[in-house]
Amino acid sequence: MKTNRSLFAIPFCVLLFVAGLAAQEKTTPSANLALTPPMGWNSWNKFACNVSEDLIKGMADAVVKSGMKDAGYVYVNIDDCWQVSRDASANIVVDAKHFPHGMKAVGDYIHSLGLKFGVYSDAGSHTCAKRPGGLGHEYQDAIQYAAWGVDYLKYDWCDATTQDAKASYANIRAALDASGRAIVLSICEWGTAKPWLWGKEVGGNLWRTTGDINDRWGGQEKWPDGSCCSNGVLAILDLQVGLQSYAGPGHWNDPDMLEVGNGGMTDTEYRSHFSLWAILAAPLIAGNDLQSMRPEIHDILTNKEVIAVDQDALGREGERVVKNGDLEVWAKQLKDGSRAVLLLNRGGAEQQISVNWEDLGYPSNFGASVRDLWQHKDLGKFTGKFAAAVASHGVVMVTVKP
Repeated sequence: MKTNRSLFAIPFCVLLFVAGLAAQEKTTPSANLALTPPMGWNSWNKFACNVSEDLIKGMADAVVKSGMKDAGYVYVNIDDCWQVSRDASANIVVDAKHFPHGMKAVGDYIHSLGLKFGVYSDAGSHTCAKRPGGLGHEYQDAIQYAAWGVDYLKYDWCDATTQDAKASYANIRAALDASGRAIVLSICEWGTAKPWLWGKEVGGNLWRTTGDINDRWGGQEKWPDGSCCSNGVLAILDLQVGLQSYAGPGHWNDPDMLEVGNGGMTDTEYRSHFSLWAILAAPLIAGNDLQSMRPEIHDILTNKEVIAVDQDALGREGERVVKNGDLEVWAKQLKDGSRAVLLLNRGGAEQQISVNWEDLGYPSNFGASVRDLWQHKDLGKFTGKFAAAVASHGVVMVTVKP
C-alpha cells in the first residue's frame, strides 16, 4: 500500500508552529515596555545635583496635584548625584544626607501615588558628576535597582573611555532582564555611535540622538571655552531629520528632555518646543519645577490634544515634508489614517505657511477637516491645502482628517 507522505507532513508543520509560539511566549521582562514614548519628569534640567528625598517626593506630589499624571506623565526620575560611593562589597551607596530613608523608600512613595520610579547611572566608571558609575557592576547594580522597585534607568556615557557602546548597552539590558524586573532602558549615549542603528537590537527603549539640550531656542553654539557644543531646540530638531524610520513602539529616538518652563525661552518658543517633540514621537520628560510653574507652562505641558499626537498608538515618528528657508512643515501619520501637521516659523517675523495635501500623502482633490490643537477648535473643511499665519518662533499645530 502506498503511503501518503503529506499526511505526516501536516502534523509536523503544526508541531513546529506550536513550538514557535511557545518560544515567543518566553519573553524577557522588558518585552512590551514603552509601546508609546515614555512620559514623566526628571530632576536634571532644573536641579542638577541639588537632589534630595524631600525634593523628589514633592515633585511626585506635584505630578499628581497638577494634573500631569492624568495627562499621561508617569515616571519620576532621579538623575545624577544620588549616589556617593561603593561599600566594601562594591554595592552602590546612596547619599544618606540627602536620601536618609534610602532609595527603596523613595520608590515606595512614588509607587504609592500610582507613578513609576526612575534612577540614573552611567556605562563608564564614573557618572558625569564624577559619582561611581556602573562599569563592571552591571549585574550587581541591576539586582539593587530591582530590589528598590526601579522602573526606568537612564544610562549615561561619561568616562566610558574605549568601551564599545553597543556592547556596553547590551550588557546593562541583559543585567536588567536578569534581575527579573521590567525596567525601561534609556540609552544616553548622545548619538555619538549612532545608537538608532543598534538601540532596538540591544533592547534599548529610547536612545539619545544628540548631545544635551540647553534652555534656548537657536542652533548649535560652542561654549565660552571653545568646546562643543550648546544645543538649542533648533539645533536638536535639525539632527532628527532622516531618523524617523528607526523609531516605533518600544524603541524611540530621544532628542533629550524638555526644557519647558525653565526660563530660557518665551512661552511661544516653549509651545513650539513641546509641539515639535510631540510630532517627533519623542519621550516627553519634563524638567521644570512643577511646584512653582506658571499657569501658561502648566497649559503647555498638559495639552492633551498635543500629547495624543505624541502618544498615538501607530508609533510613527513625524518628519519634515516641506522646507522653504525659515518656514517648515512637519507631518506625522496617525493610527486612524489622519495626519498631525505642524507649521513652523523659525524666522524673526510672522509668516504665512501653507501645506498641500500631496505633501501629506493625500490626493489634491480630497476634502479634509482641520482642527487646531492649541486653540482646541475645529477650523472647518479644506480642499487641497491648508494655510495659516504663524508667529515668529511659533507653530500652528493641526490634525488633518480626510
